[in-house]
Amino acid sequence: MAYLLSYPLDVLRLLGVHVLLTLGALLIAALIALPLGWLLHQRRRLAAPVLGALGIIYTIPSIALIIFMIPLFGLNARSVLAALILYCQVILVRNTLAGLDGVSPAVLEAARGMGMSPAQIAFRVQFPLALPVILAGARIAAVTSVAIATIGAKFGAGGLGVLLFDGITQNRSDKIVLGSVLVGLLALALNRGLLFLERRLSSYRK
Repeated sequence: MAYLLSYPLDVLRLLGVHVLLTLGALLIAALIALPLGWLLHQRRRLAAPVLGALGIIYTIPSIALIIFMIPLFGLNARSVLAALILYCQVILVRNTLAGLDGVSPAVLEAARGMGMSPAQIAFRVQFPLALPVILAGARIAAVTSVAIATIGAKFGAGGLGVLLFDGITQNRSDKIVLGSVLVGLLALALNRGLLFLERRLSSYRK
């Protein structure tokens, strides 16, 4: 608390960078994963190889994956952001596919009987019904991104990881404790927020 009270603006800036990095990665990943999941739902033969490739990427250690991104994006936040997006894909794509698969065929048949086009069925029926399952995956992806973004501080991305790594270098336990607590609270806040939204949508469906 002493460091927080002494340098509140610095801590707030690092927290803001961490939030922007995490939410930015989650948003971009969702924009990729939702259409990809829908494509795999329509083309089932592509599902196994695509999910297999994403699963292999997910097994790569975070530091190694960020290093792989450096020749493409440089030693900066963009490499960390790219790595976070890739990590989120396997979670979001799988949950998108599972959510779409969970939509009742009778509901889809009723939508076709009403004269809806495939695009209308996707946006008005399939995705709204699959959204709680997709959000469940988003919760996991958000917590994962918060943790990996902490490592990104070693690659010039900033964020709360700066407190942790500076604390280790300077042997400052106050920075280490503060950084750890804030990372944990941020992950908890994102998880609770998405869980609340997920439950509201689930109760709305009922």
